[in-house]
Amino acid sequence: MLWNRPMLWSAVAVLTAATACAAPSHSATPHPAADPRQRAEGPSPQTSAVPSNGLRSVGVLLDGEDHWCTASVVDSPRGNVVATAAHCVFEYGTYASGFSFAPGFHGGGKGSAPYGTWKVAAIQVDDRWRKDEDDTTDYAFLTLEPDARGRQVQDVVGAAEPDWTSEPSRRVTVVGYPNPEHNPANRPITCTTDARHDADQPARMVRIECQGFWDGTSGSPWLADYVDPGRPGRVIGVLSGGDTDTESTAVLFGARARALYDKAARVPVESTAH
Repeated sequence: MLWNRPMLWSAVAVLTAATACAAPSHSATPHPAADPRQRAEGPSPQTSAVPSNGLRSVGVLLDGEDHWCTASVVDSPRGNVVATAAHCVFEYGTYASGFSFAPGFHGGGKGSAPYGTWKVAAIQVDDRWRKDEDDTTDYAFLTLEPDARGRQVQDVVGAAEPDWTSEPSRRVTVVGYPNPEHNPANRPITCTTDARHDADQPARMVRIECQGFWDGTSGSPWLADYVDPGRPGRVIGVLSGGDTDTESTAVLFGARARALYDKAARVPVESTAH
């Protein structure tokens, strides 16, 4: 895999990992899929990602002035959950710490966060990733604190609904942030292409072929039924790896991912607004 990892880590065990794979007791329920004959047509397929305005709800994981992975807001009851790749936030037995989520991040140099930043309060990774870094569980859900004004991230930038039962063959739009060496302007890139089962991987692993997904794009949402920024579709997984910048993989969200999401959505977080 070629995706960069976080720079700072902490062994403080204040964050939790999930082991259950049963359906959660409380979770955002996706709306039924629209009849394809009635669905608005989205972008045409591409073979290479292009710089774009991205989505307000997609941004970077930020440690001071450095960012290393992509993350996105997923619809949740409290409006404070984002999805990313597990390897972005847990590696070598430790969790990343002291970092934030910056939606809509862009700009050369240090970049800017036009919608603000939200501190990460808790991290949920699957127990199989925590113990063995199992590629079929390379996804994570983060619970965010309210910002300095007491706002939840979803209330400011919106969110895409998670899809827990997607088929592997879907047209997806992937939005991510390559690291500055390949993206000095810190602009998000976007590619719409067709996902399919990765024949060399387990059943829930899917892949796309679209050039330009360099280091930093780990955690990028794979959005099925995307039409435009106002109709982002649903997140079926997040970018987890790939052998080159052209070949990218993801794990379809399922029952285990939903259990993690549910756990993240229930974390109690108090506002620190003044």
